[in-house]
Amino acid sequence: MLKRLLVENYALIDHLDITFPGGLVLITGETGAGKSILLGALSLVLGGRTEASVWKDRGRNCVVEAVFEDASGERIFRRVISPQGRSRSFMDDEPTGLEQLRQEAARLVDIHAQHQQLLLADPDFQRRVLDSYAGLEEAVASHGRLWQSLQEARASLAALEERLAAFEREQDYLEFQHRQLDEASLKEGELEQLEEEQGRLAHAEAVREQLDRVEQAFEGEDGAIESRLKEMSAALDKVAPYFPEFEPFRQRIESARIELKDIHEEVEQRGRKVEFSPGRLAEVDERLSLLYGLLRKFGVATVEELMAQRDEMAGRLGGAIDGQFERKRLQDEVARLEDACAKSAAELHAARVGKAPALGELLQEQVRALEMPRARFAVEVVPRAAAGPDGADEIGFLFDANQRGLNPLAKCASGGELSRIMLCIKSLLAEYQGMPTLIFDEIDAGVSGSVAGKIGRLLASMGQRMQVLAITHLPQVASQGEAHFLVYKESGPDGVHTRIRALSEEERLHEIARLLSDESVTPEALANARALLQDNKTKQS
Repeated sequence: MLKRLLVENYALIDHLDITFPGGLVLITGETGAGKSILLGALSLVLGGRTEASVWKDRGRNCVVEAVFEDASGERIFRRVISPQGRSRSFMDDEPTGLEQLRQEAARLVDIHAQHQQLLLADPDFQRRVLDSYAGLEEAVASHGRLWQSLQEARASLAALEERLAAFEREQDYLEFQHRQLDEASLKEGELEQLEEEQGRLAHAEAVREQLDRVEQAFEGEDGAIESRLKEMSAALDKVAPYFPEFEPFRQRIESARIELKDIHEEVEQRGRKVEFSPGRLAEVDERLSLLYGLLRKFGVATVEELMAQRDEMAGRLGGAIDGQFERKRLQDEVARLEDACAKSAAELHAARVGKAPALGELLQEQVRALEMPRARFAVEVVPRAAAGPDGADEIGFLFDANQRGLNPLAKCASGGELSRIMLCIKSLLAEYQGMPTLIFDEIDAGVSGSVAGKIGRLLASMGQRMQVLAITHLPQVASQGEAHFLVYKESGPDGVHTRIRALSEEERLHEIARLLSDESVTPEALANARALLQDNKTKQS
């Protein structure tokens, strides 16, 4: 139940801190006093949308806090809206997401606003009423999970089929490209090695000619360079005893002779390896031509990139085989889920068909008790062609107020009739869902007289099982129960404020008399109010 509501800086409310009792709580007030503001603040703390007019003072935070009590103890819900429009949500003094706050609040309280009569035309609402009465919420949720899994499996299969179809369109060309690269027997660094070898082979003949010239220069027509240097060294060796300053020259000539001898031998040794091979040059040219052609064809610069493309193609070709296995697996999964969904939908259909007549009879009985003695009410279950997340049924509420034949409820019920029917449905849902708190915003709209009295007594009966907060303009309803709160406006130096307070017995008498009067409260209205209160106390006792 809702124990306490604290509101700071919301619309016309500067500060409000009110405690509510259990049972039936009546809330009245003149038109424009701020009853809808009170309901808006409560909707906000339960996860409702933030409106532009949320702040009374745009320079301060708007804070709404609601304290509930359930079987687990106290639950505290809080919304804080900053002047910049930033919203923060708290549950039991811990920050929480808005969606989680909404889900938790939905277990504790249900707010029926005036526009919710429109829900009676919504097939999904009608289905939820039947499912709640039949105790099928978990079965519907389980079916919904199956249905969602089926949609995901179908989407995965469709995406895979599209990828496989695209692969099949390019498979022949992809295999041809991969075969080209695979048969090329590519090796890392091969291109650079071949280019180097090609350069050597292409210039081998010219190099050989130059090496022959070097050989001839070493040998010479007048004798080999080494022999001549040797002679020069021997001559200087004979001079040195007499002229020592020539000894360094002899040593340098000897060093040059030894160095030139080594150069000669190495050039001769390496020169023998320089051979002109037209056959090998042709092989290298052919291989380079193949590699250059592949580089151009595949738009890359290195053999290593060609190898990467070859491996990527191999992976795609291998993946196609894996895709065939995956397609078979997904096809089996879709078939399994389709069977499971069909079975689940059939079980839901059977349960709904079994419970629909009893629900129709129960609502018919309750509606007739609200001064529609000839009313007929029925719930029909019509199979759909395909299952959806809630099963494969269309649920329809059929109604007849004046024995003209059953028709869809939304097409044949008046506003007052819709109010009474919705009250009966809410009463039923609250009982079967174990809802601790119900809040009605003028559920009695469009009715008057004895019908209003019966609605009031039904609310009082509901108040014996749960907490019911009812905003009303009708004295027949306002005179029910024990707790009565008044919403009113109060002017002050800083403007107009909305207030709410519990009424004493005497104040309640005058408030009901006001509801009975056109303008001022008359002695007759007071007498009628006193009689109305006394009559209701007698019936309740």
